[in-house]
Parts: sequence; C-alpha cells; structure tokens
Amino acid sequence: MLFRSEDTMKKLIALLLAVCMVLGLMTTVFAADEKSNDIVILYTNDVHCAVDDNIGYAGLAAYKKEMQAAYNYVALVDCGDSVQGDVIGTLSKGEYLVDIMNEVGYDFASFGNHEFDYTLPQLQKLIDKAKYQYLCCNLTYTAKDGKGLTGYKAYEIKTYGNTKVAFVGIDTPESFTKSTPTYFQDANGNFVYSFAEGNNGADLYNKVQETVNAAKKDGATYVVAIAHLGIDESSEPWRSTDLIANTTGIDVVLDGHSHSTIEMEMVKNKDGKEIPLSSTGTKLVSIGKLTISDGKFTTELVTDYAVKDDATDAFVKSIQEKNEALVNTVVAKSSVDLTTKRADGTRAIRNRETNLGDLCADAYRAISGADIALVNGGGIRADIPAGDITYGQIIKVHPYGNALCVVEATGQEIIDALEWTARNTMSTYSDGENSVGEMGGFLQVSGLKYTIDTTVKSSAKGDDKSMFVSVDGAYRVKNVKVLKNGKYVDIDPKATYTVASHNYMLKDSGDGINMFADNKLLQDSVMLDNQVLINYIKDDLGGTVPASYAAPQGRISIIATPYTDVVDGNWAVEAVNYVTEKNYMKGLNETTFGPNGALTRGMLVTVLYRMAGSPKVEGKVSEKFSDCTDGSWYADAVLWASANKVVDGYEDGTFKPTKSITRQEMAKVLYGYDKIGGKTAEGITEKLTYTDLDAIADWALEAVTYCTAEKYLAGSNGAFSPKGTATRAMGAKVLMNMTKEAA
Repeated sequence: MLFRSEDTMKKLIALLLAVCMVLGLMTTVFAADEKSNDIVILYTNDVHCAVDDNIGYAGLAAYKKEMQAAYNYVALVDCGDSVQGDVIGTLSKGEYLVDIMNEVGYDFASFGNHEFDYTLPQLQKLIDKAKYQYLCCNLTYTAKDGKGLTGYKAYEIKTYGNTKVAFVGIDTPESFTKSTPTYFQDANGNFVYSFAEGNNGADLYNKVQETVNAAKKDGATYVVAIAHLGIDESSEPWRSTDLIANTTGIDVVLDGHSHSTIEMEMVKNKDGKEIPLSSTGTKLVSIGKLTISDGKFTTELVTDYAVKDDATDAFVKSIQEKNEALVNTVVAKSSVDLTTKRADGTRAIRNRETNLGDLCADAYRAISGADIALVNGGGIRADIPAGDITYGQIIKVHPYGNALCVVEATGQEIIDALEWTARNTMSTYSDGENSVGEMGGFLQVSGLKYTIDTTVKSSAKGDDKSMFVSVDGAYRVKNVKVLKNGKYVDIDPKATYTVASHNYMLKDSGDGINMFADNKLLQDSVMLDNQVLINYIKDDLGGTVPASYAAPQGRISIIATPYTDVVDGNWAVEAVNYVTEKNYMKGLNETTFGPNGALTRGMLVTVLYRMAGSPKVEGKVSEKFSDCTDGSWYADAVLWASANKVVDGYEDGTFKPTKSITRQEMAKVLYGYDKIGGKTAEGITEKLTYTDLDAIADWALEAVTYCTAEKYLAGSNGAFSPKGTATRAMGAKVLMNMTKEAA
C-alpha cells in the first residue's frame, strides 16, 4: 500500500492503535465474564431457627454470592421446617425467619410440617410476607367455602439460558399429626385439607406424578423436587425413597423432615432409573449444592464454611437484639441439670423417661390439679443446665405455645394412649450415636406409672392419617398404676380420671392421640405451656428445681428381654434378644439368661452347630471323648466340631464340655468355624494394638487377629484380656456380630 502523505500515515497508525485498545478492552470484559453456564441450586432443610448456628444464614448468603460470582445461574431453595424450633421463631410466630430468608434471597421453599405450627392464618401471613415462592403440590383445600390457604403453588418453572427447570414442592402427610390436626379441620371437626395421604401412599405418588407431568407439559426440561418427606422407617409409605420408587420424571429429590445427612444417594425410580436424593441434616450444619451440567445431576454438601456476609450478619443481629431483653430475663433456678438425653448424649425423651420429662409432666398436674398429666416427648425440645433459668430457656423447652387443658378420660382411654405412643419403643434405646425406636408422642407422665414390654410386638393400629384406631392384639403396656392418696394403685379401665396436658394432644389429636378429642373438657387452654412450667417452679417448688429431680423418678419401666436378669440399659440387651430369636442360644430357664455366667466349651460349639444348621453327624461322642455322654445336649455339636476341626479335645482324650472358655480360646474356636467356609486371616494387614498383646498365646494370635479384624471381638479400655473368662453375654454379642450383618 502506498501512503500519499505523512499525515495520512499518522492517522492510520492512530486508528490501528485505537482498534487494538478496543479489542484489548473487549478481551478484558469477556475474561471477567467467563462464568460457567452450569445451573447451581443451593438448598437447605430443617434449619429450625438456627439463624447463626454452624454455617448460619450469613454464611449461606456469603456462599450464595460466591456461587453467583462463578456461575451465571444460581438458585436458593429450602425444603421446609425453617420457621420453628427456637425463641426467635416462637416470639415472632415465624415472621422473623421469613424476614431473614427474604434478606438472604431465597427463590423457593416447600412447606414442612412445622410451617403449620403457628396456625394456618399465621402461615398465610408468612406466605404473603415471603418474597420467595412457597411450593406444595399435595396440599389441597377440600371445602367449598374458598377459605383455604392461598399464595402457594404446586410448582414453578425457572428459565436458565435455554433450560427450563421445574421446582415441585412436596410436604409429608405426617403434617396432620406432626403439627396440630385441628388446624386442618373445620368447626365441626371435619378435615378440610388433604396432603394426598390415602391408599397407602398411592394418592401421594399419583398427585406428585400429575404435577410432574403438568410441569413437563408446561415445557420443563428438568424437574427438581423440593420435598419434606424424610427417610425414617416410621414415615413409610410417605418417605422420599417411597416417592422416588413409585414415580417417574423427577430428576433429583432435595429432602428434609428426618434431619438426615445425605450427600448423594442414588435411588431407583419406577422405571429403574437412578435418581439422586440429598438432604443437608439440620440447623445449617451444611449447605446443599446441586449442579446441573449437560443433563447430569450432582449433589454435594458444603461444610465448615466460615465466611460471613456482613450485611446479612448485621441484619440477623438486628433481629436477635429485638428478642434479647425478654429472652435473657431470669425466671427461676435449677439445682440440677434437666435433660432430654442419656449419659451417652443420645436423645432419650422420645423413648425413655427423663428427669425433664418428669418435671414438665409434674408442672401440668400441679397447676391443673388433675389426677394424671401426660406430656409428649416431642414437645420437650431442649435441656436446662443447673443454674439460672431464663425465659428463653423455658421457651426452648416448650417452643410451640401450646396451652394447658384438662379432660375427663376413662382408664381404658389412658391405657390406649400409652399403648399407641409406645408402639415404636424398642428393647434398645440407641446405637451409641443415635436414638432408636423413637416417637414424638412418647408420653412422659405424672401421677402415673407404667411398663412397656418390648418383647410384645405392638398391635396398635392407625388410619391413613396416623390417627389411633384400635389395639388388635396383646398390649405391650402393662402394670399401669395411678397415684392415689400417696400410693400407686392399679388403674381401673372403667373408672373416670381427670387428665391434664395441652391442646395439641387433648383437643387436637396431636401425634394421632385422638381418644381424648371428644371427651368432656374441664379446662380449655387456660395457660401457655411455658408459663405452666415457670409457675410450677416458682410457686410449687419455691423458685428452684430441687435435687429430687436429679434423676428420673422411675415412672416408666421397660422390659427389654424375656429374662429378668438382662434389663433395660444392659449392654447385652440387643445381643441376647438376637440370639434368643434366632434360637442360637437359650436361657437357663424361661426367665433367666445368666449373662454373667461362664461360657463353656460345650455351649460355644453347640451354638455354632445350630448356626451351621445342625447337620447330621455320625458316631458316638463317648467313643471320641472319654468325658462326653451320648445323647447329651452337646453330643452332636462336639462330634461336628471335632470332625470339622473347629476345635478338638485335649491330649488326655477329653473334651471338657463344661469347662469355661477364655477369650483367646473363644477366638480360636470362632476362627475354626469360619475356616469351614474358607475364610482365613490371610491378607489381614491390620496390627493388633491391645495393651496386653504380649499376654496373648502364640497359638491364639492368628485367631485373635482375625476376630478383631472381623469385629467379632474387641477389647475393653485398650486391653484384650486373653485369659479372661468369656461370659454368656459376651458369647451372645459375638454371635450377633458374626451373623447379623449377613442376615
């Protein structure tokens, strides 16, 4: 190219430089906007007013902003039970929690059962107040007067680029009994709301399927279920796993209700396709993160996130300050720790008696003057340590704002209530980490004593709304006694007693306890539950809970096994029941197991022989071992054990069937039994770390290594005690460890 003048050339150079600058700026802009087009959906569940616990809402807000900086499409949803569970919720009837969720910037929320706790008119206020959309596809108002809840939707579709995601809300039909049943009824006691609870789960599955189909027809590319169903066995057939197995078209289920921590569990739907299921636990211990990338759904849990959003943190603190003066007011004192837990830290209030349960029940009986008081364990929500008791602590114990009521009831109705609420109670109360056999309706009592025989299978029946119907077989609740003139006497099923509790249970059939709902009402909502407790401590106890409440009063007894010498709380309860049910071991008689009695060589091989199916043997045991008797209880087992090299006799030609066996000898026999099936210690690399390792005999070392690795045997306080005598209880535990997993 020829340039006609120097000026022209300068102009061209300037133009080229300008173009380069523009291109450079454009490159910078594009680089700054290099966000992922993956869709990220953050989720929470069962926060229960934990506004600044664990990660807290300020942490959630910070993490949301972090995601928005990295992704073009970010949503935030909640799977229910956010507005109840602490003072901040109780005093504001959930409104402060909605304010905070608005501040954080939620997009959607499903109802949980506790969203209904402040009455439906109050829930309507929360729905109207929320800047996010409440979703629930299976809640229907069935009356014709148009007075039902409004403002919530079955589903809503959000568009992210070229992808349309439908969010479908689902709430558990257990809301009928795990909130307040009468809230869902008209003035005549007829239910005017439905959660699609009928037909053993089928109605719920069909309702959700209809909604999913409608969302697909409406153009949804994917369907995300925001559910409050949980995975507890007691919630069957309405668990999230049940729902997935009976529907199609849902791409992922984000769940709540059971407080389960599930990072990502794949569950097969009706078509056999695996669907991710996830739940974050409770109280913002983690944040759920769902990523949708090229049609792939991945869930993960974010924990130990310490960053806080300053604006949200300041907002939460401003709301907390509004409650602080009232919350911190001292109203009483306690000389003892009042607890809902056992010594191992697991929750006890829903399957055993506790001292706080006794105190709360006593408060209802004393303030009301009733013969008997009943308080559901699920309504006692927090511990009170020794020292000053504040108003806030009392509200944490009774956060629902229920009110004291008294009814007349027959002895049979009281027995039925006890039977209904003891139906989940098990012989064991925890697995060491979590409570088992719980029920929110488990009754703490005053003026009453009763026994639960867990060896009797519950025959209490309920309807499709989990309301009590009948007891069709033997009662597991026994020895019900009423306090009369300072002494406990047998309850009279035909007599009439006055019963104190709260409106939730006596009037509203809470926890399915409906046997009192139509009874004569003597006192109707006369005082809030937290005030009942305050007044009892102040007026009846002189302002201080005395030392007499240091431990449970012995009002609820548990029969844990068929044997009187293996009682509730014994470490061997589960194992003794297991080996008894499997017929691996028998009691010394019908009522005695002899847990501390020595386990003999004959006993152990007899049990293993039974486990092997009692195969046919040949020969006479007396000809094999000089001290064994033909036809004895151990004869076939000893022949079998010897023939299969499980264990042999001594050099003098004896077997010593009645000789007690040491722990290292037991390990040797158990190892010999497993060798029949081809299992050996070969390949086990774990080294024994017992403090008394040198005391283990050389001939037993391989067997102890094997049994330790297989978790058949374990030491105590770091020691194995190889020469210690094995007991029958130890034998039961070992046999359960050997076989339960396989079973």
